[in-house]
Amino acid sequence: MDISAYQSQLMKNAQELLCIDSPSGFTQAAAAFLSGFAARLGYETEMTNKGNVIVHIPGRESGKKVTLCAHVDTLGLMVRSITADGQLKITRVGGPILPTLDGEYCTIRTRDGRSYTGTILSLSPASHVYDDAATRPRDEDGLAVRIDEVVKSREDVEALGIRAGDYVCIDPKTVVTGSGFLKSRFIDDKGSAACLLTLMQVLSDKGLKPMYDTRLIFSVHEEVGHGGATIPRDLDELLIVDMGCVGLDLTCTEYQVSICAKDSGGPYDYGMTTRLMNLARDNGLDYAVDIYPHYSSDATVAWRAGADVRAALIGPGVHASHGMERTHWEGMKNTMALCLLYLEAE
Repeated sequence: MDISAYQSQLMKNAQELLCIDSPSGFTQAAAAFLSGFAARLGYETEMTNKGNVIVHIPGRESGKKVTLCAHVDTLGLMVRSITADGQLKITRVGGPILPTLDGEYCTIRTRDGRSYTGTILSLSPASHVYDDAATRPRDEDGLAVRIDEVVKSREDVEALGIRAGDYVCIDPKTVVTGSGFLKSRFIDDKGSAACLLTLMQVLSDKGLKPMYDTRLIFSVHEEVGHGGATIPRDLDELLIVDMGCVGLDLTCTEYQVSICAKDSGGPYDYGMTTRLMNLARDNGLDYAVDIYPHYSSDATVAWRAGADVRAALIGPGVHASHGMERTHWEGMKNTMALCLLYLEAE
Protein backbone atom coordinates (compact mmCIF):
# COMPACT_ATOMS: atom_id res chain seq x y z
CA MET A 1 0.00 0.00 0.00
CA ASP A 2 1.37 3.42 -0.98
CA ILE A 3 1.17 5.75 2.03
CA SER A 4 3.41 8.49 0.61
CA ALA A 5 0.44 10.86 0.46
CA TYR A 6 0.44 10.92 4.27
CA GLN A 7 3.88 12.52 4.67
CA SER A 8 2.55 15.99 5.49
CA GLN A 9 -0.08 14.59 7.84
CA LEU A 10 2.47 12.44 9.63
CA MET A 11 4.78 15.39 10.22
CA LYS A 12 1.83 17.50 11.38
CA ASN A 13 0.82 14.80 13.85
CA ALA A 14 4.41 14.57 15.10
CA GLN A 15 4.75 18.33 15.52
CA GLU A 16 1.46 18.63 17.39
CA LEU A 17 2.40 15.82 19.76
CA LEU A 18 5.96 17.02 20.27
CA CYS A 19 4.82 20.49 21.30
CA ILE A 20 2.84 19.05 24.25
CA ASP A 21 4.98 18.81 27.38
CA SER A 22 4.74 15.25 28.69
CA PRO A 23 7.69 14.12 30.82
CA SER A 24 6.95 10.89 32.69
CA GLY A 25 4.33 11.56 35.36
CA PHE A 26 3.06 14.75 33.67
CA THR A 27 1.28 13.31 30.64
CA GLN A 28 -2.35 14.39 31.08
CA ALA A 29 -2.35 16.87 28.17
CA ALA A 30 -0.74 14.39 25.77
CA ALA A 31 -3.24 11.70 26.80
CA ALA A 32 -6.15 14.07 26.16
CA PHE A 33 -4.74 14.89 22.71
CA LEU A 34 -4.43 11.20 21.82
CA SER A 35 -7.93 10.35 23.07
CA GLY A 36 -9.46 13.24 21.14
CA PHE A 37 -7.58 12.31 17.97
CA ALA A 38 -8.84 8.72 18.04
CA ALA A 39 -12.38 9.74 18.97
CA ARG A 40 -12.59 12.10 15.98
CA LEU A 41 -11.84 9.11 13.75
CA GLY A 42 -14.65 7.15 15.40
CA TYR A 43 -12.54 4.78 17.48
CA GLU A 44 -13.44 3.84 21.05
CA THR A 45 -10.86 4.87 23.62
CA GLU A 46 -10.24 4.28 27.30
CA MET A 47 -7.71 5.44 29.86
CA THR A 48 -6.20 3.14 32.45
CA ASN A 49 -5.86 4.02 36.11
CA LYS A 50 -2.20 5.01 35.62
CA GLY A 51 -2.94 7.03 32.49
CA ASN A 52 -2.19 4.79 29.50
CA VAL A 53 -4.45 5.52 26.53
CA ILE A 54 -5.98 2.49 24.78
CA VAL A 55 -7.63 2.77 21.35
CA HIS A 56 -9.84 -0.11 20.20
CA ILE A 57 -9.84 -0.94 16.48
CA PRO A 58 -12.27 -3.68 15.45
CA GLY A 59 -10.83 -6.42 13.27
CA ARG A 60 -12.31 -8.73 10.69
CA GLU A 61 -11.92 -11.61 13.15
CA SER A 62 -11.77 -11.90 16.92
CA GLY A 63 -9.73 -15.08 17.24
CA LYS A 64 -6.55 -13.34 18.43
CA LYS A 65 -5.88 -10.22 20.50
CA VAL A 66 -3.19 -7.99 19.02
CA THR A 67 -1.72 -4.77 20.40
CA LEU A 68 0.64 -2.12 19.05
CA CYS A 69 2.26 0.03 21.74
CA ALA A 70 4.21 3.30 21.65
CA HIS A 71 5.00 5.57 24.57
CA VAL A 72 4.31 9.30 24.76
CA ASP A 73 6.05 10.11 28.01
CA THR A 74 9.39 11.84 27.53
CA LEU A 75 12.53 12.68 29.39
CA GLY A 76 12.50 15.75 31.57
CA LEU A 77 13.59 17.39 34.80
CA MET A 78 12.09 18.20 38.17
CA VAL A 79 12.93 20.93 40.66
CA ARG A 80 15.15 19.46 43.38
CA SER A 81 15.74 22.62 45.39
CA ILE A 82 15.94 26.41 45.17
CA THR A 83 19.26 28.18 45.66
CA ALA A 84 19.76 31.19 47.91
CA ASP A 85 20.09 33.45 44.85
CA GLY A 86 16.89 32.16 43.20
CA GLN A 87 17.99 29.47 40.77
CA LEU A 88 16.48 25.98 40.52
CA LYS A 89 18.62 22.90 41.12
CA ILE A 90 17.36 19.91 39.15
CA THR A 91 16.91 16.16 39.20
CA ARG A 92 16.45 14.00 36.10
CA VAL A 93 13.19 12.38 35.03
CA GLY A 94 14.34 9.45 32.94
CA GLY A 95 17.78 9.60 31.35
CA PRO A 96 18.46 12.80 29.41
CA ILE A 97 22.11 13.34 28.43
CA LEU A 98 22.67 16.24 30.79
CA PRO A 99 25.57 17.98 28.97
CA THR A 100 23.25 18.48 25.96
CA LEU A 101 20.89 20.53 28.15
CA ASP A 102 23.33 23.35 28.86
CA GLY A 103 21.75 26.44 27.27
CA GLU A 104 18.34 24.90 26.56
CA TYR A 105 15.11 26.80 27.11
CA CYS A 106 12.54 25.24 29.41
CA THR A 107 9.19 25.78 31.11
CA ILE A 108 8.60 25.33 34.84
CA ARG A 109 5.12 23.92 35.58
CA THR A 110 3.87 24.52 39.12
CA ARG A 111 1.43 22.29 40.97
CA ASP A 112 -1.21 25.03 40.96
CA GLY A 113 -1.18 25.38 37.18
CA ARG A 114 1.18 28.31 36.68
CA SER A 115 4.07 28.21 34.21
CA TYR A 116 7.29 30.18 33.89
CA THR A 117 10.00 30.10 31.26
CA GLY A 118 13.68 29.71 31.96
CA THR A 119 17.04 28.50 30.69
CA ILE A 120 19.06 25.49 31.86
CA LEU A 121 22.64 26.65 32.42
CA SER A 122 25.93 25.61 33.91
CA LEU A 123 26.61 27.13 37.32
CA SER A 124 29.71 28.54 35.63
CA PRO A 125 27.86 30.02 32.65
CA ALA A 126 30.10 32.92 31.58
CA SER A 127 33.57 32.63 30.05
CA HIS A 128 34.34 36.22 31.06
CA VAL A 129 33.72 35.39 34.70
CA TYR A 130 34.50 31.76 35.51
CA ASP A 131 37.82 30.01 34.94
CA ASP A 132 36.01 26.65 34.65
CA ALA A 133 33.25 27.83 32.29
CA ALA A 134 34.32 25.30 29.65
CA THR A 135 35.34 22.48 31.97
CA ARG A 136 32.83 22.40 34.84
CA PRO A 137 30.87 19.15 34.71
CA ARG A 138 27.38 19.46 33.20
CA ASP A 139 25.64 17.20 35.70
CA GLU A 140 22.88 17.53 38.28
CA ASP A 141 25.23 19.34 40.65
CA GLY A 142 26.62 21.62 37.97
CA LEU A 143 23.42 22.75 36.20
CA ALA A 144 20.57 24.98 37.34
CA VAL A 145 17.57 26.76 35.84
CA ARG A 146 17.70 30.55 35.48
CA ILE A 147 14.07 31.72 35.74
CA ASP A 148 12.80 34.49 33.46
CA GLU A 149 11.33 36.44 36.37
CA VAL A 150 12.75 39.12 38.64
CA VAL A 151 13.98 36.89 41.46
CA LYS A 152 16.94 37.47 43.74
CA SER A 153 16.34 34.97 46.52
CA ARG A 154 14.74 31.68 47.45
CA GLU A 155 11.82 33.60 48.90
CA ASP A 156 11.23 35.44 45.60
CA VAL A 157 11.01 32.10 43.79
CA GLU A 158 8.69 30.61 46.37
CA ALA A 159 6.42 33.67 45.99
CA LEU A 160 5.91 32.58 42.35
CA GLY A 161 4.51 29.27 43.61
CA ILE A 162 7.53 27.25 42.53
CA ARG A 163 8.44 24.39 44.84
CA ALA A 164 10.56 21.24 44.88
CA GLY A 165 8.76 18.59 42.84
CA ASP A 166 7.59 20.93 40.09
CA TYR A 167 8.31 19.77 36.54
CA VAL A 168 10.88 21.42 34.31
CA CYS A 169 9.86 20.72 30.70
CA ILE A 170 12.60 21.01 28.08
CA ASP A 171 11.89 22.85 24.81
CA PRO A 172 11.95 20.13 22.11
CA LYS A 173 12.99 22.59 19.33
CA THR A 174 11.02 20.62 16.72
CA VAL A 175 11.88 21.24 13.06
CA VAL A 176 10.73 19.50 9.87
CA THR A 177 13.15 20.06 7.00
CA GLY A 178 12.44 20.22 3.30
CA SER A 179 14.64 17.16 2.86
CA GLY A 180 12.29 15.03 4.94
CA PHE A 181 14.00 15.05 8.33
CA LEU A 182 12.19 15.39 11.63
CA LYS A 183 14.61 16.74 14.21
CA SER A 184 13.59 17.35 17.78
CA ARG A 185 14.04 16.18 21.31
CA PHE A 186 11.72 13.33 22.29
CA ILE A 187 11.33 11.64 18.90
CA ASP A 188 11.83 8.73 21.29
CA ASP A 189 9.03 7.90 21.23
CA LYS A 190 6.70 10.58 19.90
CA GLY A 191 7.95 9.82 16.40
CA SER A 192 6.56 6.30 16.71
CA ALA A 193 3.40 7.56 18.40
CA ALA A 194 2.86 9.86 15.42
CA CYS A 195 3.26 6.82 13.16
CA LEU A 196 0.43 5.08 15.05
CA LEU A 197 -1.77 8.18 14.89
CA THR A 198 -1.24 8.37 11.15
CA LEU A 199 -1.84 4.63 10.88
CA MET A 200 -5.25 5.22 12.43
CA GLN A 201 -5.94 7.85 9.81
CA VAL A 202 -4.95 5.50 6.99
CA LEU A 203 -7.27 2.78 8.32
CA SER A 204 -10.13 5.25 8.73
CA ASP A 205 -9.66 7.06 5.41
CA LYS A 206 -9.41 3.87 3.37
CA GLY A 207 -12.02 1.89 5.29
CA LEU A 208 -9.51 -0.78 6.24
CA LYS A 209 -9.70 -3.23 9.11
CA PRO A 210 -6.92 -5.33 10.63
CA MET A 211 -7.29 -9.09 10.56
CA TYR A 212 -7.83 -9.29 14.33
CA ASP A 213 -9.31 -7.04 16.97
CA THR A 214 -6.50 -4.63 17.71
CA ARG A 215 -5.62 -2.23 20.48
CA LEU A 216 -3.23 0.69 20.15
CA ILE A 217 -1.71 1.50 23.52
CA PHE A 218 0.07 4.75 24.28
CA SER A 219 1.95 4.20 27.52
CA VAL A 220 3.01 7.03 29.81
CA HIS A 221 5.74 5.70 32.13
CA GLU A 222 8.19 3.99 29.77
CA GLU A 223 11.08 6.38 30.37
CA VAL A 224 11.03 5.63 34.10
CA GLY A 225 10.76 1.87 33.68
CA HIS A 226 7.21 0.80 34.48
CA GLY A 227 5.11 1.80 31.46
CA GLY A 228 4.51 -1.77 30.36
CA ALA A 229 3.74 -3.10 33.83
CA THR A 230 0.01 -2.50 33.41
CA ILE A 231 -0.42 -3.53 29.78
CA PRO A 232 -3.55 -5.76 29.59
CA ARG A 233 -2.89 -9.41 30.34
CA ASP A 234 -5.33 -10.88 27.79
CA LEU A 235 -3.04 -10.30 24.79
CA ASP A 236 -1.70 -12.84 22.36
CA GLU A 237 0.79 -10.57 20.60
CA LEU A 238 2.37 -7.24 21.52
CA LEU A 239 4.22 -5.21 18.90
CA ILE A 240 6.24 -2.43 20.51
CA VAL A 241 6.79 0.53 18.18
CA ASP A 242 9.71 2.46 19.64
CA MET A 243 12.79 4.15 18.25
CA GLY A 244 15.40 2.18 16.35
CA CYS A 245 19.04 2.65 17.38
CA VAL A 246 21.63 4.21 15.06
CA GLY A 247 25.39 4.07 15.65
CA LEU A 248 28.37 1.89 16.66
CA ASP A 249 28.22 -1.45 14.81
CA LEU A 250 24.47 -1.27 14.20
CA THR A 251 23.25 -1.35 10.61
CA CYS A 252 20.11 0.77 10.93
CA THR A 253 19.87 4.26 9.43
CA GLU A 254 17.31 7.03 9.83
CA TYR A 255 15.70 5.93 6.54
CA GLN A 256 14.85 2.40 7.66
CA VAL A 257 12.49 0.55 9.94
CA SER A 258 14.57 -1.21 12.54
CA ILE A 259 13.62 -4.69 13.75
CA CYS A 260 15.18 -5.49 17.12
CA ALA A 261 16.12 -9.13 17.66
CA LYS A 262 17.47 -8.56 21.20
CA ASP A 263 18.02 -5.74 23.65
CA SER A 264 19.39 -5.56 27.20
CA GLY A 265 16.36 -7.51 28.44
CA GLY A 266 17.02 -10.45 26.14
CA PRO A 267 15.69 -11.74 22.80
CA TYR A 268 12.27 -10.86 21.44
CA ASP A 269 9.80 -13.53 20.33
CA TYR A 270 11.45 -15.64 17.65
CA GLY A 271 8.32 -16.27 15.59
CA MET A 272 7.06 -12.69 15.61
CA THR A 273 10.49 -11.25 14.83
CA THR A 274 11.04 -13.69 11.97
CA ARG A 275 7.60 -12.91 10.56
CA LEU A 276 8.35 -9.17 10.63
CA MET A 277 11.68 -9.73 8.88
CA ASN A 278 9.97 -11.80 6.17
CA LEU A 279 7.18 -9.25 5.70
CA ALA A 280 9.71 -6.43 5.31
CA ARG A 281 11.87 -8.42 2.88
CA ASP A 282 9.02 -9.82 0.78
CA ASN A 283 7.35 -6.42 0.41
CA GLY A 284 10.44 -4.44 -0.49
CA LEU A 285 10.66 -2.34 2.66
CA ASP A 286 13.95 -0.75 3.64
CA TYR A 287 14.73 -2.40 6.96
CA ALA A 288 17.54 -3.46 9.28
CA VAL A 289 17.81 -6.12 11.98
CA ASP A 290 19.90 -5.12 14.98
CA ILE A 291 20.81 -5.82 18.60
CA TYR A 292 20.27 -2.81 20.89
CA PRO A 293 23.06 -2.72 23.50
CA HIS A 294 21.63 -0.17 25.96
CA TYR A 295 17.88 -0.45 25.59
CA SER A 296 14.76 -1.77 27.24
CA SER A 297 11.12 -1.50 26.17
CA ASP A 298 7.60 -1.73 27.53
CA ALA A 299 7.61 -5.39 26.44
CA THR A 300 10.47 -6.23 28.81
CA VAL A 301 8.61 -4.56 31.67
CA ALA A 302 5.40 -6.40 30.79
CA TRP A 303 7.25 -9.73 30.79
CA ARG A 304 8.87 -9.00 34.14
CA ALA A 305 5.46 -8.09 35.53
CA GLY A 306 4.21 -11.54 34.51
CA ALA A 307 2.55 -10.97 31.12
CA ASP A 308 2.26 -14.19 29.09
CA VAL A 309 2.44 -12.47 25.71
CA ARG A 310 4.58 -12.84 22.63
CA ALA A 311 6.30 -9.55 21.81
CA ALA A 312 8.47 -7.95 19.15
CA LEU A 313 10.01 -4.50 18.67
CA ILE A 314 10.27 -2.26 15.61
CA GLY A 315 10.64 1.46 14.97
CA PRO A 316 12.12 4.15 12.76
CA GLY A 317 15.86 4.66 13.03
CA VAL A 318 16.63 7.60 15.33
CA HIS A 319 20.02 9.27 15.57
CA ALA A 320 21.42 10.72 18.84
CA SER A 321 18.86 9.24 21.20
CA HIS A 322 18.22 11.05 24.51
CA GLY A 323 19.95 14.10 23.04
CA MET A 324 19.07 16.17 19.97
CA GLU A 325 17.38 13.40 18.02
CA ARG A 326 16.64 13.07 14.31
CA THR A 327 14.80 10.68 12.02
CA HIS A 328 13.52 10.80 8.45
CA TRP A 329 10.18 10.42 6.70
CA GLU A 330 11.45 7.31 4.94
CA GLY A 331 12.13 5.55 8.24
CA MET A 332 8.72 6.52 9.58
CA LYS A 333 7.01 5.49 6.32
CA ASN A 334 8.72 2.07 6.40
CA THR A 335 7.62 1.66 10.01
CA MET A 336 3.97 2.42 9.20
CA ALA A 337 4.09 0.13 6.19
CA LEU A 338 5.42 -2.75 8.30
CA CYS A 339 2.70 -2.14 10.90
CA LEU A 340 0.03 -2.35 8.21
CA LEU A 341 1.51 -5.57 6.86
CA TYR A 342 1.69 -7.04 10.35
CA LEU A 343 -1.97 -6.17 10.97
CA GLU A 344 -2.98 -7.70 7.60
CA ALA A 345 -5.14 -4.62 7.07
CA GLU A 346 -7.60 -4.74 4.20
